[in-house]
Amino acid sequence: MNGLPPDDSTTPGARTLRDVARLAGVSIGTASKAMNAGGRLSAETRAKVLRAAKTLDYRPNDLAQSLHRARSMTVGILSTDSIGRFTFPIVEALERRLFDRGIAIFMCNATDDPLRERRHIEQLLGKRIDGLIVTARRADKRAPIVPVARGLPVVYVFSYVDDPEALCLLPDDEGGARLAVSHLARLGRKRIAHISGPRHFEAVQLRAKGWRAALNEARLPVVDAKFLSGRWSEGWGREAVETLFGRGRDAPDALFCGNDQIARGALEALKDRGLSVPGDVAIVGFDNWNVMTDATRPPLTSVDMNLGALGSEAGAALLEMIGGKPLAGVRRLPCSLVVRASCGAHGPIA
Repeated sequence: MNGLPPDDSTTPGARTLRDVARLAGVSIGTASKAMNAGGRLSAETRAKVLRAAKTLDYRPNDLAQSLHRARSMTVGILSTDSIGRFTFPIVEALERRLFDRGIAIFMCNATDDPLRERRHIEQLLGKRIDGLIVTARRADKRAPIVPVARGLPVVYVFSYVDDPEALCLLPDDEGGARLAVSHLARLGRKRIAHISGPRHFEAVQLRAKGWRAALNEARLPVVDAKFLSGRWSEGWGREAVETLFGRGRDAPDALFCGNDQIARGALEALKDRGLSVPGDVAIVGFDNWNVMTDATRPPLTSVDMNLGALGSEAGAALLEMIGGKPLAGVRRLPCSLVVRASCGAHGPIA
């Protein structure tokens, strides 16, 4: 072995790395370094090799290159989000980040089935993936991917584990809630209620914590009876409005909802009661799901979890881990507020 990749075309008549080197006027070793983004080469030399490769329509043999690098140039994605509402934006940004490095992805859906998940992991390991992304349809705690994938770089995104050696990337649910409620307070709303999903979800707990913190910062009363938890559904949003506005006095003048489905149901229930949005009651949702926000009348102000940023960050972190850098801990990335008409203000992302 001379440390160089083999003449890497297995298709008769196809161009080889030797052809690229000859056209560029460099050695095969230099051509290999340029194609693999390795070694210390001048920008001019690297560009000359890449131009030659493009001219010849040279396509490296993936198997030969992976053997040379001791890497497969593939990563696995394991998800439980069969609908793709949260996973797809993450994967799209992740794939963009990895594509520039010549890395492809294999995606598997485990649907909360431990046996199916284990089989998927075994299959991915059989493909000699270089790393694994684990994601889900909700940002809740799960069991770590061990011992079957021990030693493999793993990043949990929109999902987390109780493992000090694991890297978990999550949206800042508490910070997102504070953004929403502080915005309503700045608009002059004084009685801001919170309607959310089941209390056992960590996201619900964190968003409620942010709601309370923002009310305290604005010196507005925190009334526990104005925090209602139920299902993640439009139906629950309608029910919660009947509860909050059926009490007579001291009805809310603003609603912060734990997701956009709840917010849309609440908005429709307010209209049924003859109340205007945002005139009588301002509304802010969470998730910034365009299926809901764009169909709502008026259009719904909502907290965006910036799932694309999570995916991009996951890709960058996984590349570092594949390169040998140990990464661990829980990182919560900031959310943003997309302002539309339902809160009584118009403006860009806050």
